Amino acid sequence: MAHDVAVTDRGVGFGVLFSILALVGAAAMLVAPGQLPKAGGFALAVVAGLFAVVTMQAYA
Repeated sequence: MAHDVAVTDRGVGFGVLFSILALVGAAAMLVAPGQLPKAGGFALAVVAGLFAVVTMQAYA
C-alpha cells in the first residue's frame, strides 16, 4: 500500500509574508524622516528578504 506524502504550501506563504515585510521596510526607508528610521527600514528590508529566501528554500 502506497503512502501519500502531504504537500504543504507553507514555504510559499512564509515567503510571501516576508516579501511583504521587506517591501514595508523599503517603503519605510524611503518615506521616514531622519537617519535612524531609515536605517531601521533598511534593516527590516534586509532581514525580511533573507527570511523570505530561506523559508522558500527550507520548505522546498
